[in-house]
Amino acid sequence: MIIRSLITWWRGPLLVGVCFVLYAFLRSSAFADAAFGVAYIGVALGSAPLIKETWQELRARRYAIDYIALLALLVALVMGQYVVALVIAFMASTGRALEAYGVQLARKSLTSLIERIPRDILMAIEGTPGEKRAIAEVRVGDTIFIRKGEVIPLDGVLESENGLTDESSITGEPYIIDKIKGDVVRSGTVNKGEAIVIGVTAEEKDSTYHKIIELVEKAQGEKAPLIRLADKASGWFAAVTLVIAAGAYFISGDWGRVLAVLVIATPCPLILATPIALLGGVNAAAKRRIIVKRLASLETLARVNALVFDKTGTITLGVPRVTSVESHSTTRSVEELIGITSALERNSLHPLAKSVVSYAHSVHAPMMQASRVEEQIGKGIGGVVAGSRFFVTKVQDHDSMAVGLYENDVLAATFSIEDEIKSESRAIIERLHRQNFLLHIFTGDKASAAARVREALGAHVQVTAEMSPEDKQRGVADLKQKGFRIAMVGDGINDAPALATADVGLVFSNEERTAASDAADIVFLGGEFSLVCDALGIAQRTVRIAFTSIFIGMGLSGIGMVVAALGGLPPLAGAVVQELIDVIAILNALRASRQG
Repeated sequence: MIIRSLITWWRGPLLVGVCFVLYAFLRSSAFADAAFGVAYIGVALGSAPLIKETWQELRARRYAIDYIALLALLVALVMGQYVVALVIAFMASTGRALEAYGVQLARKSLTSLIERIPRDILMAIEGTPGEKRAIAEVRVGDTIFIRKGEVIPLDGVLESENGLTDESSITGEPYIIDKIKGDVVRSGTVNKGEAIVIGVTAEEKDSTYHKIIELVEKAQGEKAPLIRLADKASGWFAAVTLVIAAGAYFISGDWGRVLAVLVIATPCPLILATPIALLGGVNAAAKRRIIVKRLASLETLARVNALVFDKTGTITLGVPRVTSVESHSTTRSVEELIGITSALERNSLHPLAKSVVSYAHSVHAPMMQASRVEEQIGKGIGGVVAGSRFFVTKVQDHDSMAVGLYENDVLAATFSIEDEIKSESRAIIERLHRQNFLLHIFTGDKASAAARVREALGAHVQVTAEMSPEDKQRGVADLKQKGFRIAMVGDGINDAPALATADVGLVFSNEERTAASDAADIVFLGGEFSLVCDALGIAQRTVRIAFTSIFIGMGLSGIGMVVAALGGLPPLAGAVVQELIDVIAILNALRASRQG
């Protein structure tokens, strides 16, 4: 693959280089007349792609960036400067090779994403490996056989009794996950245990990992405002070049100076360095499990000056946790009340029920059995435990989220429940404050719960409570009217209106919220709050590198043109300087691919 790419990229420069060497040899031999034919062949080989693209642009009535290079070639040939013409042709073909090489490096993480997934898979027949089949041919309902260490290529459910998977590529959690029969397994994760059988629930085009790849590909295929600006500016650059070239001839009457100006003029830093830098930024983000769905979003994120956060799943873990238990019973111990509540809640799938069961397990509450259990959706769950009738439901007049255990309609215990704040949240908020971001948290929680969040995070963030999705949207719109550029960080579900209203929307992904969330511009594959800082840092660094490449490259090119116009740089030296400027601009742009 690498050798084939190198041959493809460098075939043009090699052919022109061979013609150059042959021309030099023939000029000093008895076949000097044949040298001119070789020169024209070399120029034709090097300029053919330029002529083709320029013709296509002319037919589409668009400005072509190669006008100046073609004009320089024509002037060199008319003046009989065959060495200069060959060097220009060589530099033009080398510039295209550098562009292809730079884009390939910038897309490196996308290539690695694609190459992780095998192209074919073993089908499972009664729990054993069967025939091989292309991934694209596997259908929903088929069963596939995954050996130890293999990447799971399609979404599905585990049909083996148990399994072990590594989901770090999707969730960022560096743990091996125990799976039992019927559990969901997602494409892109790795089988770390013995061979397993999976029932396919989504075809390749609909699987989690394939959607992630599609998002990165889509982002790389579009033009950001910075790229469009660079395209427009290249027209002005050509005009300036022609003015300087005309001035050089007006001052000196020397066509050599005109040729030198045309040769050294290069829009490469403007045209190539910008997309290479932005592509590199997208892929640097992908390496950190940050999926940029739209290329323009990276540029927008670099310019935001205000951040609005949803609380649940963003500032907090998004997992309810029992923080305390208050007994109101005079006849039962706290341990018994916890055991009774857990006996009922084990029969419910509600998230709050899971938190109570988990708490009971952690404090080693007695295991008790419930009978005649009945769950009333939206109200609670009841049943008989230890000969008495109990009912578990939310406590409405509590100052925080709470679940109450009622014995014969009398409150026996209150379980206070909170969504735990992520351990790094305060440090990240302080870091963002030091970077002069305006910070807001919009939450639907009660004022008392919001006050505790404010206390935990410090005075650098403004917390607004009891906000509906519509309130959050209005809050973002109000901030935008005040002149702030807003990044909204939410869960992609009830925050969708606010995410869509913000200049750029960022979402933390989990099993229910995949990278395909329509409301998000950027998706975090994992729950670490620090990913927000990572995304901001990558965006700012990428745009900074893009502008640096433009200013350095265009500055050097401008200086070179002035020197050439004044006679300080001959055409041949100008061609070499032009190529050095291109190399400097592209190499600088490639720095964006690294995780700075």
